[in-house]
Amino acid sequence: MDALVRKAVPADAESIAQLHIRSWQAAYRSQLPDHYLNGLDQELAARAEFWRTEISSPRSPKHEIWVAGTDSRVEGFVALGPERHADPAGEIYAIYVNPHRWNQGVGRTLFAWATARLFAALYPGAILWVLESNTRARRFYELAGWTLDNKTKIESLPGGVQLQEVRYGISFAPTNASKNGLKNEDS
Repeated sequence: MDALVRKAVPADAESIAQLHIRSWQAAYRSQLPDHYLNGLDQELAARAEFWRTEISSPRSPKHEIWVAGTDSRVEGFVALGPERHADPAGEIYAIYVNPHRWNQGVGRTLFAWATARLFAALYPGAILWVLESNTRARRFYELAGWTLDNKTKIESLPGGVQLQEVRYGISFAPTNASKNGLKNEDS
């Protein structure tokens, strides 16, 4: 599938929220409790409002949300910007694709787009966090040239659900890779 990538607009917020929920429910089904995943449907309105706000009033001009799909349908989205913890790197905050469109190139298109946007913004490198048990996503990032950098964190969600996450990174400037804690073959 050839996916058109365009900047998200507020009218995309509900589609993004639905896609976000469906992606979690499909990708994390055996990794997170069923009661938590099933309950995500109840969060649709709140998530749509969250994405509408993020699109309408980004935290800074460097925060971007892009969608991919056809002219009339959102099949995937990516959110990116500066790394959240004051590191000079860029970060991919979220990338999700409609589960019915997995393995059709939408994710690769979005991921390449996001990586190129972070590179063009002159970040020395970029990071992303992924659920440690999400072997499918981890393999995807590794095939794209990103490497595990041994940083971990636990994110707590409502209902006592905890996410064990690992960090992946890529360096755009090999001479700065070790300074930023990012790895690639050149560092």
